[in-house]
Amino acid sequence: MKRSKYHPLIQPLCCILMAVVISSCNQASNEEAEIEETRTVEMRSEIEKPEYFLLRPEVEKAYGYSHAARIGNDIKISGAVSMDDEGNPTGIGDLEQQMKNCYADLEKILAHYGCTFDDVVKEDIFTTNMPKMLESAVYRSKIYKNHFPTGTWLEVKALALPEFMIEIEMEVYKP
Repeated sequence: MKRSKYHPLIQPLCCILMAVVISSCNQASNEEAEIEETRTVEMRSEIEKPEYFLLRPEVEKAYGYSHAARIGNDIKISGAVSMDDEGNPTGIGDLEQQMKNCYADLEKILAHYGCTFDDVVKEDIFTTNMPKMLESAVYRSKIYKNHFPTGTWLEVKALALPEFMIEIEMEVYKP
């Protein structure tokens, strides 16, 4: 049997040293991955800062809301009601006309973001008169030519002003 000329502790020490080197490489790799992840999150949050849109700035400031906000590919649109540029109700007593006025405003908001009604994925309708709403709902087929979005229709006791009979809010996805 041949004896090693090296001290018997050399081999275990080499193994320990190799383990320390490999561990420190993994730690450096993990630190680089964490730094890269932090950069990605910072870039994403910079890209995905909300972009707000005011359709009627004076009215919306007075009532304290933004009509729409885009974050990345998602757009949230506040409920549209039938009003003129000064915030006065229009189409009073005529739910179908109020619905048409709401969709006209919503179309302006969608156009601001380069969207159409085809990009709408959710539409919620609030009405003070569900039977009348159901009669007027056929108008929506003129708005949604390719598909209807998901959504909910609710009858409510009242909307922001007593003259409002319908309010329509939307969510949009635009890649």
